[in-house]
Amino acid sequence: MTPWEIQGTELINCNCSYGCPCQFNALPTHGFCEAMGAISISNGFYDVVRLDGVNIAVVFKWPGPIHEGKGKCQPVVDERASPEQRDAVLKIMSGQDTEPFATMFSVFASTLEQAYDPIFTTIDFDVDVDARRGRIHVEGVFDIVGEPIRNPVTGAEHRARIDLPLGFEYEIAEIGSGTSRSQGNIALNLNSTYAQFARLHMNNKGLIRHHTAT
Repeated sequence: MTPWEIQGTELINCNCSYGCPCQFNALPTHGFCEAMGAISISNGFYDVVRLDGVNIAVVFKWPGPIHEGKGKCQPVVDERASPEQRDAVLKIMSGQDTEPFATMFSVFASTLEQAYDPIFTTIDFDVDVDARRGRIHVEGVFDIVGEPIRNPVTGAEHRARIDLPLGFEYEIAEIGSGTSRSQGNIALNLNSTYAQFARLHMNNKGLIRHHTAT
């Protein structure tokens, strides 16, 4: 197994209500799952290949709950990435060189019936986790705007976090509202639905934890 490790920031928008039942071992809000998002790798490696500064993105669609499978996936990789970096992140994204079900890459890969050929394009990523704000533009594929949840009466910003001590994607995520639209192989249109802003740190064996589980 080739060793790898990545650390970075993500913004993901899915079609569920705020809170996303998947985070609580419950069925998705509408009975099926649609999602898109991106990760900006601040530092990382795959064997001897450095991955610092590489952005990756994905669009997912499952006809039912994720664990029932039959999903489709559109992987996207930063066009600035070298051939070696492209090969490395695609192996990570497809769950290769990872202990079974140790990361979300491995988990999601096990539920797919179709992964489209990767797209190499511009991924503009501007995300502030603490502020719960972000914009992602993936040229020719999708756009996301993330913002804080607003009180429906006063309009004041609302803050909520999800803490998963044994999670396979993140430890703590700030929860916000996301609006996004994708095109191409998986065309989706999400409006003011669940969005998560998180800092990620993981390797072949799963999350590298910075918080003590209690």
